[in-house]
Amino acid sequence: MGIMKDWRKELKRLDGAYAPATLKSYRADIVIFETWCLKHGIEPFPSKVGAVCAFLEEQAPGKALSTVKRHLYSTRKAHRLLQLQNPTYDEDISITLRRIRRAKLARPKQAKGLTSKYLEAFLQVQPEGPVGLRNKEMLALGYELHTRRAALVALETDQVELREDGTLRVLIRRGKADPFGEGRLAFTSTRTASFVGDWLEWRGPNIKPLFFPIYQGKAIQRNLNTTTVKALIKSSATQAGLPKEIVDQFSGHSLRVGAAQGLLCAGFDTVAIMRAGGWKSVNVLSRYLEKAEHNVWKGSSQM
Repeated sequence: MGIMKDWRKELKRLDGAYAPATLKSYRADIVIFETWCLKHGIEPFPSKVGAVCAFLEEQAPGKALSTVKRHLYSTRKAHRLLQLQNPTYDEDISITLRRIRRAKLARPKQAKGLTSKYLEAFLQVQPEGPVGLRNKEMLALGYELHTRRAALVALETDQVELREDGTLRVLIRRGKADPFGEGRLAFTSTRTASFVGDWLEWRGPNIKPLFFPIYQGKAIQRNLNTTTVKALIKSSATQAGLPKEIVDQFSGHSLRVGAAQGLLCAGFDTVAIMRAGGWKSVNVLSRYLEKAEHNVWKGSSQM
C-alpha cells in the first residue's frame, strides 16, 4: 500500500484548475474511500471493481444519490491522477448505481423558495446598525441577482456599478456553471441599490469584499463564509414568526429558488428566467419552478 499517500500529492496538480470547493470535496471523498478500504483490508489504489461497488452500496443508505455519485467521481479522479487502471467505468459500476437509484424512489429534496413576500418579512426584522444594513443588502441583492450563496459572499466592491437610473449593474464573475470566470451581468431595483448605498456609506469605499464580518462595530476585511447566508435566512425566518417546520425548509439556496419562482409567477418565460439566473440546464430550473404556486406565500395565514 505504498502508493496510498500519493493521491494527495497528485491532487495538488488540480490547484487553480478547479474551484476550491470542488477540490475540498475531492479530498474529503477520497479520504472516505481510502478509510473504507483500510477498514476492510482492501488496497484502495488501484482498486477492484467489486470493491468500488461494495463501497458505493455501503455509502448509499441515508445519503442522496448525488452524494453517492460524487464519491464515485472522486474515486475515479484519484485513479486517473495516479495513472492507474481505472475500475470505475466498468459495467458493474453502472449496474450498482442503477440499483441504488431504484432503491431511492424519493424525489430530490428542494429548498423552500424565499419568495418576494418572505423577503419583505425578512427585511423588516433586521436590526438597526451596520449588521442590519449588511443583512438587508445580502437578502435583497441575493434575491434580485439570483445568486448561489458562494457567488453572493464572493462579490467584491468593484463588481457593483451604480447606473444613471438609480439601479445597479453587478458583474458576477464566477459561478457553478461558469468555472472559467467569464461572468454574467445582473441588475437590481432602485430599492436594492439604496440598500447597497446605505451599506457602502457606513463601511467606506476602501474594502475589497462587498460583504464581510463585523466585530464590535468594526469591519473585518475578509469575505463571509457561505454558511452565513443560510444562517441569515433561517434566523430571519424565525424572527419573522414562522413555525419551525417552515424555517427548517429554508436553506442557503432559497434565495435563488424563490427568485426563479417569483419570475415565473410574474409571467416570465423559461428563456428569460434562465437568462436572469444564469441557468444552463432546463432540467435543473424546472425542479425550482414546479413548486412555484405552492411556495407563493399567502401572508399571515402561514405565520
